[in-house]
Amino acid sequence: MKSFKGYRRSDGSIGVRNHVIVMNTVGELSGFTKKIASLVPGVIPVVHQGGQAQFPEDYEQTLRTLKGTAGHPNVSAALLIGMGDDEIAIEITEALKEKGRVVHTINFNDGKSIPEVLNEGKHWLGQALEKSKTEKTELADVTELVIGLECGGSDAWSGITANPSIGAFSDLIVGDGGTSILAETTEAIGAEHILANQAVNKEVGDRFLNIVRKYEQRIRETGEDIRSANPTPGNMAGGLTTLEEKSLGCIKKGGSTPLMEVIDYASAPTEKGFVFMDTPGYDVESVAGLVAGGAQIVLFSTGKGSPTGSPIAPVIKIGTNPKVYEIMSEHIDVNAGKIIEGNSTIQDIGEEIYEKVMDVANGTKTAAESHSHQEFAIWRLAETI
Repeated sequence: MKSFKGYRRSDGSIGVRNHVIVMNTVGELSGFTKKIASLVPGVIPVVHQGGQAQFPEDYEQTLRTLKGTAGHPNVSAALLIGMGDDEIAIEITEALKEKGRVVHTINFNDGKSIPEVLNEGKHWLGQALEKSKTEKTELADVTELVIGLECGGSDAWSGITANPSIGAFSDLIVGDGGTSILAETTEAIGAEHILANQAVNKEVGDRFLNIVRKYEQRIRETGEDIRSANPTPGNMAGGLTTLEEKSLGCIKKGGSTPLMEVIDYASAPTEKGFVFMDTPGYDVESVAGLVAGGAQIVLFSTGKGSPTGSPIAPVIKIGTNPKVYEIMSEHIDVNAGKIIEGNSTIQDIGEEIYEKVMDVANGTKTAAESHSHQEFAIWRLAETI
């Protein structure tokens, strides 16, 4: 059985990174959050634009995403920057402290001057960073790994090389007792019956079909028929002609094992094995949801060399064709284009991806990490109030 050296947290989870982060709980403090992070080199800012003037469904989604990010296994300590009597900051802090996680909140505009807030933040982050450097790794089994499955900037080769190779990897890690989470509900439309038939039981299959229908209905309410054409110009430029064509390729990332569970955006799976998360097709928001749901590592297939990363989780890029790997090799970790050249099979690349995952779990940096690609955004469901 494969194993890796990770950071064991007080709540029992295991991380493959040991980040100290500072995160705003309301959008108006995003710039201030970056400023505090800059005072302590090595600290990562995680900024977003939500948290206020939201309908209840968006408030809950923002809260769930921020809580899952601040309390992620890859995070050693988190500083939250809130505004006054901030309910989000209070709830996240209380929930994480109950689990023994290292978290602190500073409320802006709460009787403290700006220099006082900056000094407090710098002092707390400096201590947290020094403490993180003393934390040791321990041996952990592959069964504790949760891997997110994502794609961005698909081309005509995505469903032939990179995506089925990720599917081969998914089958391998699930077979070893690990968990893979397929995302992007829009990219199942037109192929939803295939994944539903892959479900472990009717209840799971029906839940999956229901979230696809609800997603499509929301799109129809805007006056768009998403099934009538491929939704993005980039995909069309890559050679895809219909949404169904893209979806048939995208779902191959899930492999062939039973679909065990369907979970909401930024929610943690309760089952081992192959899982589906309800996320949008926009890769930055989708990756943020996967990571907030507990994925320690994300696999990301791309036909265009998309540089999307994550502030706290390693994102492994799998290129779909030899040309994109040649042009953007500094952004891509695995070249699935070798399948086109006849030098490798899908199974070969699946095994290569597995080896890369284990290397990354043991500390090897991904291309996205090396270039500090740290994109973060939360999926919005409704209008701003």
